[in-house]
Amino acid sequence: MDFGLDWTKSLASEWLQKEQKLWNVLPKLAETLKAISQQLPRGYQEIKPMVWIGPGTTISPTATITGPAIIGANCQIRHGAFVREQVICGNEAIIGNATEVKNSILFDGVQIPHFNYVGDAILGYKAHLGAGAILSNFKSTGDEIHVIIDQKKVGSGLNKLGAILGDRVEIGCNSVLYPGTIIGQDSIVYPLTPVRGTIPAKVIIKNDGKQYARR
Repeated sequence: MDFGLDWTKSLASEWLQKEQKLWNVLPKLAETLKAISQQLPRGYQEIKPMVWIGPGTTISPTATITGPAIIGANCQIRHGAFVREQVICGNEAIIGNATEVKNSILFDGVQIPHFNYVGDAILGYKAHLGAGAILSNFKSTGDEIHVIIDQKKVGSGLNKLGAILGDRVEIGCNSVLYPGTIIGQDSIVYPLTPVRGTIPAKVIIKNDGKQYARR
């Protein structure tokens, strides 16, 4: 399946492209991070054990980063942000106020700036979450999470899996993406919209659940 991702926009691209089922990289993020840390571009600094920061990145004194984590160049880690274990964040990204991210890959230019939760997820180039948007990663029953590929239900083998967002996806304020949601590049989700399954590229999803082609 074409997930609509620009492979040049992530330090993890080499590892992502090895996976036919993209979500399979997520349980391997600890070893992937270790491998990437040994070949980082010039200018990265290890600010504490297993936490590497690129040049030009600013970190608020009230933010918390728990390694292992790699944060790219010219990023903003704002007030109250919580970056948990196994996060690979690209360049010029924003992780903002009261936002939590764990076990995830953020491509360059991702913005998760206000009251967001991103767990066990992959966010493509310049994907953006509106305030309060949540990427749910766990079913209340604890069951295996399934994804929809070519209109067929496919087991992920995981009981924690958030969303996979293509490049430039826009998620409206206070929307919730159910576990295993996939959204194609350049699609837009209206505010206050629950989303599940696989959404094609270049559509608008309104809060009545209907999809409309983008013009």
